[in-house]
Amino acid sequence: MRDEGPGLAAPPLWRRFLDWGGVNYLFILPAVAIYVGVILTPIIMGTGYAFTDWDGLRQTINYNGLSNFYRMFGDEQVRSAIGTTLIIAFSLVVVKVAFGLVLALLVDSNLKSRNWLRLVFFMPVVLTPIIVSYLWKYIFSNNGTLNTLLKMVGLDPLRWLGDPTLALVSVIIVTSWQSVGLSMVIFLAGLQAIPPELDEAATIDGANPLQRIWHVTLPMLAPAMTICVVIALIQGLRFFDQIYALTRGGPGYATETLSTMIYRISFQFGEFSYGAAVALVFSLIVAVIVLPVMQFLRSREFAHG
Repeated sequence: MRDEGPGLAAPPLWRRFLDWGGVNYLFILPAVAIYVGVILTPIIMGTGYAFTDWDGLRQTINYNGLSNFYRMFGDEQVRSAIGTTLIIAFSLVVVKVAFGLVLALLVDSNLKSRNWLRLVFFMPVVLTPIIVSYLWKYIFSNNGTLNTLLKMVGLDPLRWLGDPTLALVSVIIVTSWQSVGLSMVIFLAGLQAIPPELDEAATIDGANPLQRIWHVTLPMLAPAMTICVVIALIQGLRFFDQIYALTRGGPGYATETLSTMIYRISFQFGEFSYGAAVALVFSLIVAVIVLPVMQFLRSREFAHG
């Protein structure tokens, strides 16, 4: 700030704001405005609607307290959707972390085709989820690719999307297939940041490849592991488009998740306030699961560090 003499007038407020560093805030103001208008405001409004009886159309809105929440906790379909959501989320974490790590170790080796393999494994990540889902829906159909292969080897065709258990497995396969490439890239970045001297020292000490991976590679990949697990967990908890395109929550409610249930309750059945209550509880479930997991993984990072 300039040293102002006793006879000099104080600079205008906007000038002092810019001198203080306000120009930096001007640059982020559009992003903050969009975030408040598009994300924060609907969240606050939806939270308020959860305590009303609004159906999304009426002009009058009546406050009904915790009625929507009492109804939700007694709704068997909501409990089923919570269980299905957790199954998909934790299955996706296991598959993405395990296969992503294996693929990263594969493409980090000295294979001549490793660059092409990286492209092939990562390609599904950039594809549109709806298009991928409809392609897999054809593969899983009664006369699709999988059943054709089963017939060729003398096996009976399966009802991939018609059987409750197989439908859930099919959804996990599709979501994992499309997103495992992202975990591969994250693990690959972590592998390339590991000093080669550590692996060489372990080799000199007589460690075999599996021992080097367990005692050297995995501890050094702790930050990458945290990122992969948290991303996979959040994706698994909120998946909607693939499930809706493949099964629409069926057969029955076998693949109904909280995301598809919120959509169905709010926009198909016209119970907007009830859907808002389910969405609010859904957000709390995500926070309760993700935050402790992230905290635990971060503590493991510091332990290995």
